[in-house]
Amino acid sequence: MTDIALPRDLAEAADPASPSRPAWPAVFSLSFGVFGLVTAEFLPVSLLTPVASELGVSNGAVGQAITATAVVAAFAGPLLVLSSGRIDRRLVVYVLMAFLIGSSVLSAFATDITMLLLARGVLGFALGGYWAMMTALALRLVPPADVPRAMSIIIMGVSVATVFAAPLGAALGEWWGWRATFLAASGLGTAALAVQLVALPSLPSARAPGLRAFGKALSRRAVLIGLATIVIVVSGHFAGFTFIRPYLEEVPRLSVSTISLALLAFGIGGFFGNVVGGAIAARSPAWGVGSAALLIGAAALALVLYGPSPAVAFAATALWGFAFGGFPVSVSIWNARAAPDLAESSGALLSSAFQVAIASGAVIGGLLIDGAGPKGVIVYACLAVVAGAGVMLVLGRAVERSRAAA
Repeated sequence: MTDIALPRDLAEAADPASPSRPAWPAVFSLSFGVFGLVTAEFLPVSLLTPVASELGVSNGAVGQAITATAVVAAFAGPLLVLSSGRIDRRLVVYVLMAFLIGSSVLSAFATDITMLLLARGVLGFALGGYWAMMTALALRLVPPADVPRAMSIIIMGVSVATVFAAPLGAALGEWWGWRATFLAASGLGTAALAVQLVALPSLPSARAPGLRAFGKALSRRAVLIGLATIVIVVSGHFAGFTFIRPYLEEVPRLSVSTISLALLAFGIGGFFGNVVGGAIAARSPAWGVGSAALLIGAAALALVLYGPSPAVAFAATALWGFAFGGFPVSVSIWNARAAPDLAESSGALLSSAFQVAIASGAVIGGLLIDGAGPKGVIVYACLAVVAGAGVMLVLGRAVERSRAAA
């Protein structure tokens, strides 16, 4: 008997507070919140060059704005779960969205790199806490059988953000300047909070997780496989994606308008990747995770081998977006089935793994782009994501086959 739950086990292990009917408006409001958070998180990707120029620092230094967000988020998830006790989770969500708004305003008025990093740290607390609670909230808002669909809808906010954040960030930064673009992100957070004030029901905590719950989650093989895969794949992805604009500027030498279109293609690809990845992961989370990682590797390899061609660079960027769009939803479904009875603690671990990977990827990418140039970043991304795919397709599939045999 392995420790990954299939749908019937998810139903058996579900919180007794699980509703008999799904609260879809509340689920969509959480997706709106994710959209706002992820849009704010990755604005530096599309604004990297102008921010670096105005603040008088290197592209690699501004890339650490993503690192700052990720480092704080890595600690915020577990700390929030441990400290929130029996506080109504609806109130916790409201506070986290207020942090998003405040961070975006502070970023817009940053006068130096230190102030920008501080603002991004505030965003990191909101992001880490929100990601940590997503699975647990889904289990509270819909019946167990609808959890994969609810997770797909919530994480759809990530895909929609990738459609809008990068291309619109680049375009608005060109038209209005990067400071006004950050102010627009604060307006988006305000709109998301307003929707949640209307849509979210009261979500009192049935029990307060402790350190023992984290230890229990970490004792499960399926949870560890998922966390390892996240760290390897996401670090590779963000090492490359954080610096995709300098790559597209320097290797295929795309114009700003064409880069905006390429990033739009990345985002649109991510939207469809979320749909396809969720459908695959509903049947086999291991295949969903592994195939998404392999496709990212294929896109990165195309950039390495044929990147100077504008057409290939554009197509590979779109394929990369499609591939990564399927990864978060697939790995979230894997995690939900691995520990449905430990949703908040395992969700906090998943959030921390994501953020550690984002931080390490941005650090490695920053070192590589300043030392080896943009092509070196893409080579690392390719190697890392393929290695992560191997972990899930070998170890993860073994877990699924063992469960099926039992």
